Amino acid sequence: MNSYDLVVVGSGPAGRRAAIQAAKLDKTVLVIEKGSRVGGVSVHTGTIPSKTLRETALNLTGWRERGFYGRAYRVKQEISAEDLRRRLLITLNHEVDVLEHQFSRNRVHQMRGKAHFIDRNTLEVEKDDGEVLRVGAKAVLLAVGTRPFRPSHIPFDGETIIDSDEVLEIKHLPRSLIVIGAGVIGVEYATIFSALDTAVTLVEPRDTMLDFIDKEIVEDFTYQLRDRNMKLIFGQSVEEVVKEDSGKCRVTLKNGRVLQSEMVLFAAGRTGAVDTLNLEAAGLEADHRGRLKVDPESFQTDVPGIYAAGDVIGFPSLASTSMEQGRIAARHAVGVHASEPPQYFPYGIYAVPEISTCGLTEEEVLERGIAYECGVAHFRETSRGHIMGLDTGMLKMIFSLKTRRLLGVHIVGEGATELVHIGQAVLNLKGTIDYFVRNTFNYPTLAEAYKIAGLDAWNRMGEPKTE
Repeated sequence: MNSYDLVVVGSGPAGRRAAIQAAKLDKTVLVIEKGSRVGGVSVHTGTIPSKTLRETALNLTGWRERGFYGRAYRVKQEISAEDLRRRLLITLNHEVDVLEHQFSRNRVHQMRGKAHFIDRNTLEVEKDDGEVLRVGAKAVLLAVGTRPFRPSHIPFDGETIIDSDEVLEIKHLPRSLIVIGAGVIGVEYATIFSALDTAVTLVEPRDTMLDFIDKEIVEDFTYQLRDRNMKLIFGQSVEEVVKEDSGKCRVTLKNGRVLQSEMVLFAAGRTGAVDTLNLEAAGLEADHRGRLKVDPESFQTDVPGIYAAGDVIGFPSLASTSMEQGRIAARHAVGVHASEPPQYFPYGIYAVPEISTCGLTEEEVLERGIAYECGVAHFRETSRGHIMGLDTGMLKMIFSLKTRRLLGVHIVGEGATELVHIGQAVLNLKGTIDYFVRNTFNYPTLAEAYKIAGLDAWNRMGEPKTE
């Protein structure tokens, strides 16, 4: 039985970053991946595919140019599911190739197969060819990710009633689509299909969506969706989903309302992929959604020597944060000091339009009783916005009146996930409003919105008090 300093189960963002970090520290590392190719959910069904689908949709529809040429403008008149899949496969092959090379040059060992615990330091792996092996581990990192939650009352068929993994395999673009669940995944796919001119209805049992995002940003986002004729139904759960003889789908809501569409996408939650790991043998237990509890600083579970990182530990379930979690867990697992991550990290929602946020929301500032002021800039106020034909998009910053420090930055619109990093840097370096007012930004750029929003807040806050 071979033994390793660190055995990583799963090769998604958390697993691959952990494996490479441990290998760079001259530790022996094994990555066990049950899929046919490395990359995990992030590469094959989650982050990379959905963002590639988004970019392809925006390019082929000419979405970004419609501000100039009208809503009828399209780069390609007839867009098929195959058009979307073609670019997706190119991107995925590239990602897998890069990852395989990273593992190879860092001497990370790989094994294909399904792993489960024999005890806290031993894993049994059923390889793809049927061979069964046992491996020993001084430490184990579980980075198995999640899979779509599939309730029993939804009659999934993989064609017209699908989950968020199956959406990548559709054979045709539907004329109409009902998306159940207005979380991050549901919102992203709903808006992508809307950009493809599919008639989309978004159903959410809660009265609101994206509650962790600043309310003013969500209100602006919601207005943009309704302005392009997306139907948003809040506060109603789904009672029944039926595929009719005609091939169409009928969705009945709790209040009796009946909706019809060509396709239904169920995207209400995900569950940790831990059911085959035999957690009990290692003394571990997952919650009702398959999530594992960890120490937030080391990402070690309640069992010494066993760690977990990525989506399987729950919020924020981002590829970016999962990578950092994996890196920190690996360093701790092999006995090397790991510095704490910065207090604020950016959150990106790759919808159409994008949303990105970092720091405190206005609601959180109010809850903490902090005296504050806000500055807002609309993208149409920037010359770059006019050049790009943007009628929508806004950037909002929140500042402390007492310290004048930036407390939060929130953006909705084109390029939001790129722009947010300026605000992130200022937040983590404890910068103040002075940075935005006194510094020069390239002109014309959308980043100039930081200057505009800074001046907007400055005009209400006034000059800083001098001793």
